[in-house]
Amino acid sequence: MTDVPLHSTHIALGAKMGPFGGWEMPIEYSAGTVAEHTAVRNAVGIFDVSHMGKVRIVGEGAYAFANSLFANDMDRIQPGSAQYSMLCNENGGIIDDLIVYLVSDTEVRFIPNAGNASTVVAALEAVKPSEIEIHNLHTEQGILAIQGPKSAELLNALGLPTDHEYMAFVDADWNGFDLSVCRTGYTGEHGYEIVIANEGLQPLWDALFAAGQSFGVLPCGLGARDTLRTEMGYVLHGQDISPDISPVQARTGWAVGWTKDAFAGRSALVAEKAAGPKRLAFGLVATDRGIPRSHMVVKNSAGDVVGETTSGTFSPTLQKGIALALLDPSVSYGDALVVDVRGRDLNVEVVKPPFLAASTK
Repeated sequence: MTDVPLHSTHIALGAKMGPFGGWEMPIEYSAGTVAEHTAVRNAVGIFDVSHMGKVRIVGEGAYAFANSLFANDMDRIQPGSAQYSMLCNENGGIIDDLIVYLVSDTEVRFIPNAGNASTVVAALEAVKPSEIEIHNLHTEQGILAIQGPKSAELLNALGLPTDHEYMAFVDADWNGFDLSVCRTGYTGEHGYEIVIANEGLQPLWDALFAAGQSFGVLPCGLGARDTLRTEMGYVLHGQDISPDISPVQARTGWAVGWTKDAFAGRSALVAEKAAGPKRLAFGLVATDRGIPRSHMVVKNSAGDVVGETTSGTFSPTLQKGIALALLDPSVSYGDALVVDVRGRDLNVEVVKPPFLAASTK
């Protein structure tokens, strides 16, 4: 188990720690998950997500190389922009989902998930041409996510750039540290993710919390990260998407460049899209008391199994149980279904995520 660089800081703040993606991470702090969730929805919260991967593809043709493998079409974005994408296997399953940052024709950065970073890097290394170099900066850089309606005010207090558009990034200098301020996040709120060398993490963390006291800032852990992203219907690799779950099934086909000549898994995905998937992602909202969790059986009114949940939690905003699920394509929005919650039937309604409107822009 690897510690994030700010491990001792999280312990000092009373964080409950736990394993995630091979790293020991803060799950929640003394205020608790619901308070942290509420801070992000109403004010501002800060997450240490330094466990996430940080990779650079550099060299002549770096852009073309990345675009030939990642599912989304990088021709849709310009230098200085970010893009949600995926790396798929030959069967169309999702090896990982990631954020791509286009710097230039000769440099592409991307942020893979913590547990998949080495797998993605190995897959790229196996097919890269000699003129391309791949730099895995997983343990050299950290990431702080500043999320919430007051996030721009907080960054402005530190003299950091905030006026770039959603899914864009700006490289800057702060107190002698090079960093990237990315208008991205995993909460559905206006927010930023700052990538900085490990040496700059503690000074930046301290400065953010010193300036953030007047904004009601709270440190936030993985518990709030999960409730926030589930309310937005954002997928989590290993649950809602995986090497056995395709973008077609997960309804993330909007992040596939279907007209591109080549990307990893293209043939399988085109065939599945044409034939129709055998299961599809839906949202579920509990219509009585109860909380669905992942990998729970979902049944129709006749008692027939129609799929299973992939993620589930209690929504602090809606005050209801919510879930994402992979279900038979015959299911329709508005249907009444039942989730087997440890032997007890929980009535749910099928809905189209997100469960509440995003405020990212």
